[in-house]
Amino acid sequence: MPTILITGGSRGIGAELVQQYAADGWDVIATARSDSDLKELDGMDNVTAMELDVAKPDSVAAFIDGVGDRPIDVFLNSAGVYGPRTPERDGWMDVLEINVVAPTLLAEKLKPNVAASEKKVMAVVTSRMGSIGDNGGGGSIPYRSSKAAVNAAWKSLSIDWKDDGIAIVMLHPGWVKTDMGGDNAQIDTKTSVDGLRDRIAETDLSNSGRFVAYDGATIEW
Repeated sequence: MPTILITGGSRGIGAELVQQYAADGWDVIATARSDSDLKELDGMDNVTAMELDVAKPDSVAAFIDGVGDRPIDVFLNSAGVYGPRTPERDGWMDVLEINVVAPTLLAEKLKPNVAASEKKVMAVVTSRMGSIGDNGGGGSIPYRSSKAAVNAAWKSLSIDWKDDGIAIVMLHPGWVKTDMGGDNAQIDTKTSVDGLRDRIAETDLSNSGRFVAYDGATIEW
């Protein structure tokens, strides 16, 4: 069976992704930070739990060593934070580190693993709030800017790595009922993840570099 690596796999959308892929028989590598979350993930069939704090270089280095040269069919970055709603230097920089720098550097480090696989797909959970053309509400500047930046970075990866056979997709999960999305959100995690999995399954070199919603709608940059 194919292998998928999911960061932020212990809660919200990430947890639902882990559950669904594992239930379908995929070999799932799921990352988390706390011992309790790692223990819970490790107890699931078809799941290998690995410790990873994407914002800490030492943690990333240890994680990459642990993965070794194992082929990874799909690298799916689900880890992310919302951060402060108004601009504030330290909080804003933390959001950029976790939402932009960390997943992009991790993609660079995992490139050989994905290139060695059969499917060769990388996906990042981003947000419609990263769309400049669709921004009619303003606010949430740290979060919006981080998602716009990660979209730009991963769009470039889709061009840079096309000759390596790696296809890339940027995914808007919808407004989901999670700790981040809140109780007033529009859809549950199952609905979101059902759609995200369809989008990942249809990703190949012919459509690499898309910014697309869970329901298949293309989102303007």
